[in-house]
Amino acid sequence: MSTIKQFEDLLAWQRSRELVREIYKSLQNCRDMGFRDQIQRAAVSVMSNIAEGFESGTRQEFLNYLYIAKGSAGEVRAQLYAAHDIGYLNIETFKYLKGLAEECSKLISSFIFKLKSGGQPGIQYKQEKSKAQREREEFDDYLRKYIEEKKTNPDAKFDEGRFKK
Repeated sequence: MSTIKQFEDLLAWQRSRELVREIYKSLQNCRDMGFRDQIQRAAVSVMSNIAEGFESGTRQEFLNYLYIAKGSAGEVRAQLYAAHDIGYLNIETFKYLKGLAEECSKLISSFIFKLKSGGQPGIQYKQEKSKAQREREEFDDYLRKYIEEKKTNPDAKFDEGRFKK
């Protein structure tokens, strides 16, 4: 295990970056500029506050930024419900993005707990991915590709058996 020296190594930041990318992709054709701008800014806020907090001077400052990031993740989830209810997102995309936003919240909460329990910013450790994490990433990649294919091929089928144990 090696010490994390930059925010890019934080799993919470990596997943929030993915959230930003996926929200931008999923809503790129949304004509409601006000809505699109708000959800995109909320997603970017998650990623940016993790980075800014990591680079800040004290543990308390880092915690404050993490709380802001967690709040922004909640804002993204609320806006995803609105996007689905209004018809901007289909159910598959909504579930995928909501799951990603929830994962960001959980990772941030875990990090907050670790820091409040005495951990030092930057003295966290990289961990090898568990089998469950690798399987989740494989599933997420498959789901992302399925959603993209569904946009161009409405007859595309989801292979549920591929991930059953």
